[in-house]
Amino acid sequence: MDRLPLALVGCGPMGRRHLRGLGALHRAGLDVIDLVAVCDLDPRHAERAADEAAALTGRRPRVVPSMDDLLVDDAVRAIDIATDPAVHHRIAVPALGAGRHVLCEKPLSVTIRGCRAILDAHAAAPAGTVLATEEHFRRGPANRVAKAVVASGMLGAIHLIRTTWAGGDDRILLTPWRHLREKGPIALDNGVHMADVQQYLAGVRWDSAWGRGFIAEPVRRKGPVDFSADMYAEAMAAAPDEVVATGEDSIVALFRMEDGASAFLSWIPSGPGHLYLERSIHGRDGSIVLPPDRSGGDLLVRLAGRTLGIADLLRELPAGTIDEPTERIFGDPVHPDRPFAEIDAAHLAVTLHDFARAVLDGRPPEVDGAEGMDAVAAILAAFVSEPLGRAVTREEILTGTVSDGLADVDRALGLA
Repeated sequence: MDRLPLALVGCGPMGRRHLRGLGALHRAGLDVIDLVAVCDLDPRHAERAADEAAALTGRRPRVVPSMDDLLVDDAVRAIDIATDPAVHHRIAVPALGAGRHVLCEKPLSVTIRGCRAILDAHAAAPAGTVLATEEHFRRGPANRVAKAVVASGMLGAIHLIRTTWAGGDDRILLTPWRHLREKGPIALDNGVHMADVQQYLAGVRWDSAWGRGFIAEPVRRKGPVDFSADMYAEAMAAAPDEVVATGEDSIVALFRMEDGASAFLSWIPSGPGHLYLERSIHGRDGSIVLPPDRSGGDLLVRLAGRTLGIADLLRELPAGTIDEPTERIFGDPVHPDRPFAEIDAAHLAVTLHDFARAVLDGRPPEVDGAEGMDAVAAILAAFVSEPLGRAVTREEILTGTVSDGLADVDRALGLA
């Protein structure tokens, strides 16, 4: 098998972004995936996705009406889950049980118990079944180079990794469900990206978390979509005028990493006037200022008497710092003038390529289910640390010694 027969489940905005990732793979000549089927609860969305896939890849997949039909179809060897996160377990568990390889959008689930259900299904699946979590922020050239800089020892011992997003307004963020507690609120939905990138850059896992999650904007209102992936405009057009938020839209967290370093993140999409976007890594011998994720910007490594950008660093770092598929998909590693939708598609293309190669080559994916659960656990641990009045360890939240505070959500999702 030289191409992975894949079905896309979920043909809303996120699923359509995955299709653009497949289109980017096709344009790069990396046709490692054969999209054979699409599936969505709304047949109109599935038909449109099939048409878009034909335009992007040159082949129109079949429209399959249900998961039951997909899982008895021997032509489908893998499932790409791009639904809202509250139902990820309802798709991943039977898919893994049927011996299908699974790529699941982040967050892997909205609760620890949901994540565990998926990992348990993977453990019981036939040997060689791949479970990957779709984490694409880390895939950009700037993050690849920054990780190589940290791993090289150029910065010395790492003291702090910092990610700050603060500023915004009261608009609905992309889709109404991202403000609902039981659906996977935006502070979790976006926070897992931040936590994943920080662990990736550090090269170690988080060990303990202190922080808080909160609702900065109690009422979110319909407005223009400030997001260049244009398919969200359609979702916003169908949104209600107002959404009363029940889930956290903001998080502030401080993590202690396994090697003793600290990682700080904030995501507060509220407060008009200025948007603060800052990412940096600080070590004993130097620092890195990183561009915003998926911006295509350059990074700056500052050492005693030296300042280096990506082009300088690639001459000093080992060959293969940016692997060949990533180089083919992105081209120039610094590309701030490209449309966001194109940059976003490139990140997703690298994720899809890694998943396909993991299956075809019989190796683990870069981000497996356990790493996906780690990122969820990091954010939920920060959420529950405030009411406990103390830091929460990774072991406590993963083992259930400390509750994630979502027992009612587990019951609503059929997980209790």
